[in-house]
Amino acid sequence: MQSEIPRPLQTALVVDDEPQIRRLLRVTLEANGYRVVEAVNGQDGVAEAAQRRPDVVLLDLGLPDLDGLEVLRRIREWSRVPIVILSVRDHEDDKIAALDSGADDYVTKPFNSGELLARLRAALRHGQGPGEEAVIVSGELEVNLAKRQVFKSGTEVRLTPIEYSLFRLLMTSAGKVLTHRQLLTAVWGEKAVGQTHYLRVHIAHLREKLESDPSAPELILTEPAVGYRLVLKN
Repeated sequence: MQSEIPRPLQTALVVDDEPQIRRLLRVTLEANGYRVVEAVNGQDGVAEAAQRRPDVVLLDLGLPDLDGLEVLRRIREWSRVPIVILSVRDHEDDKIAALDSGADDYVTKPFNSGELLARLRAALRHGQGPGEEAVIVSGELEVNLAKRQVFKSGTEVRLTPIEYSLFRLLMTSAGKVLTHRQLLTAVWGEKAVGQTHYLRVHIAHLREKLESDPSAPELILTEPAVGYRLVLKN
């Protein structure tokens, strides 16, 4: 009987100056099939990202040499690697700044290991990026991006052009937090950046059409004062 070829490990780069956090992350990640590379400051983090080409980066904001946002921006100049922020900063402005600068997600310390692993899996799926011809399935939903069709339990759901544009953006960024600014700019343009009520109205319409229980959404989740995240189901 031919033995199964082992699946290659995914590499996670941890950029954090706290030894206890790095130790915890190493134990957690290695126990779940990741290869871990560490960097203790921003300069080393950028260098390791360039040299190691990791599959995902876990980045602290409070680094001793560079602010984590600067590290994020430097990596984003040449790489689309999924980047998840791990930080004690829990102010909405910090989260929005990180997400608008290109982070895929933002997890506040102290964190739950199970949730962190789920966020990493979502970031990695987003990094793979479904193609324009892809048919994306999530529970009872099926989305054909090429034909611009959405089905729920086999029945086509009629979305307005704006609803579809918003839903497509969330769907193709599944697992990633998209800020109000990102969504408003992409769908309505720069002049609509402050019009968050546009989002509330159209997200409500999408939930009415797509969620099993719009009052307790499981597909399109709200990140309070930050934005929205779409969660795919198996």
